[in-house]
Amino acid sequence: MLQQTPVARVLPAYERWIARWPTPAALAAATAGDAVRAWDRLGYPRRALRLHAAATTIVVRHSGEVPADYAQLRALPGVGDYTAAAVAAFAFRQRHAVLDTNVRRVLARAVSGLAEPSSAPTMAERRAASELLPDDGERAATFGVALMELGALICRARVPQCDRCPVAHRCAWRQAGYPPSALPLRPGQRYEGTDRQARGAVLAILRAQPGPARLAQLRSAWPDAVQLDRALDGLVADGLVEPLPRSRFQLPT
Repeated sequence: MLQQTPVARVLPAYERWIARWPTPAALAAATAGDAVRAWDRLGYPRRALRLHAAATTIVVRHSGEVPADYAQLRALPGVGDYTAAAVAAFAFRQRHAVLDTNVRRVLARAVSGLAEPSSAPTMAERRAASELLPDDGERAATFGVALMELGALICRARVPQCDRCPVAHRCAWRQAGYPPSALPLRPGQRYEGTDRQARGAVLAILRAQPGPARLAQLRSAWPDAVQLDRALDGLVADGLVEPLPRSRFQLPT
C-alpha cells in the first residue's frame, strides 16, 4: 500500500484491511474483486490484485506463512526488490538495504554530495548502501528505518531541514555548498482528464454496488465515450474488471 502512496492516505485503509483480513489465508479466501473493492481510492488498484495473488501463493506454497527468505519473497506476485528487502529487514530483522525514495535521497546527499539520486537505483548505489549497514541484522533493520525517517521528515526533497539533521556535519552535499541537481526536471503528473481518472470513475461505480453494472451506467460516469471505452478496455486487460454478456461489467471474482 505504501508504494507510491503517502502514509497519511495509507493508514486508514491499512487498518480496515488488517481488521478484515488479518492473515494471508483470510485474504486468499476472499475474491480478487473483494480486494479491489476494499482498496477503495488508494490508487494503482492493480496492487490490490497482486496482493491478493501473493496471499494465495503464500497459502499454496508456504502453508499460509509469509516467507522470511528474500528469494522466496521476491518470487511472490507483485513483490519487487524493494518490497522483498523491506519485509525481510523490517518483519524478520535481516540485513538488507532498503532503498526507497527517502533513503536514496539521504544517501545521495550525505555520501555522494548530490542533490538527488538518479531515477532508479544503480548497482554502485546498492553496494554503497549495503556497505553502510551494520553487520547485525537487528541493528541493520533499525538503521534502515532511521534512514527512512530522516529522509521523510528532515532531509526532504524540497525544503531540507539541515539545522535539525543529526548527520549535517558529515553531509557531503552540505560541505560542497548545496550544488543543484544535474538531473532534468521531472514533469508533474497530471490527473484531471486522464485515462487514469476515467479508470477510477469506472471502478468507483463497480465498488459502490454489489453486482454488475451496465455499460450505459458506466458511460454516465464519464463524458468522453471514446476515452471511457479505452479506459474500460485497459481495466479488462489488467484483470480489474470482468466483462459479462449483455454489455455488463463487474469486479473480478
